[in-house]
Amino acid sequence: MTDTSERIDVAPVKAAAEKFITNVSKVIVGKRETMEMVLVALLCEGHILLEDFPGMGKTMLAKAVAKSLGCRFSRIQCTPDLLPSDVTGIHFFNQKTCDFEFRPGPVNANILLVDEINRATPRTQSCLLECMQEQQVTVDLETVPLPRPFLVLATQNPVELEGTFPLPEAQLDRFLLKLKLGYPSADEEKAILVRFDQTNPLDTLTSVIENKELLALQTLVRRVYIEESVRDYAVAITRATRQHPSIDLGASPRASLGLQVAAQALAGVKGRNFVIPDDIKYLAVSALAHRLMAKREARLKGKTVENIVAEVVGSIPVPVEGKRK
Repeated sequence: MTDTSERIDVAPVKAAAEKFITNVSKVIVGKRETMEMVLVALLCEGHILLEDFPGMGKTMLAKAVAKSLGCRFSRIQCTPDLLPSDVTGIHFFNQKTCDFEFRPGPVNANILLVDEINRATPRTQSCLLECMQEQQVTVDLETVPLPRPFLVLATQNPVELEGTFPLPEAQLDRFLLKLKLGYPSADEEKAILVRFDQTNPLDTLTSVIENKELLALQTLVRRVYIEESVRDYAVAITRATRQHPSIDLGASPRASLGLQVAAQALAGVKGRNFVIPDDIKYLAVSALAHRLMAKREARLKGKTVENIVAEVVGSIPVPVEGKRK
């Protein structure tokens, strides 16, 4: 195999990453790693599931990301009475033209914030499957393409289960990454109080990456070089989840592909034009854990899917540098 890594200049990706993180940091205190992961998903045109406790800044992060991009933004506040047509749009009869016209729903955007996605019914959740995988919607037998780039940022609260509908495995598998913000440190929490003392910094946030630039960066990161042994390493990790004794449902081939493209994007964000095994290890939990289903016995013993993925990664030998074919 010919090494083409020297032909790719990823400086624009690293520069865009710094602009993006600096801009979002005007609103979100700390959480640089989370911002990097959000950008990785953007560069892969993947989707993100933000799961954390109330008041942790999930919606604020999603809004800051949207305002940092010169893209069309839309928001859906999920409730049990939300209908699929409220998301995808409807055909209505225009009395002036005496014809049916299509009125696009909020899904017709570049950045779609689906707030508290698990409060929508399964029927409404399922209307996002086609959007997230094929970037199109079908309404009354008519297929309408969605604008590019297209990113779904969904949030959910893991502790309030009353009146919620857990996402099915098919839905979870559509998300490239599942992220958590976590509690801030004492210094970070104090900085939050100071920053939001008199004004909301989100109100003055401006875009730093335009639509065309983001599309160009997405094309560029897909050319980041990944050596054969590193690709084999990624495949070995996903295949090991299917054979683990504590797992009922292992990672899908879509997960393998997502892990690879996310590693390429992460390498670009870090300023490298090649993927290293550490990129795969770093992304494994965020890219794979939410796609797995642990056995009941494992859950009763206190094992989480995140623990199991970490265990799998630790059991797979890391490829070492050698001669390339």
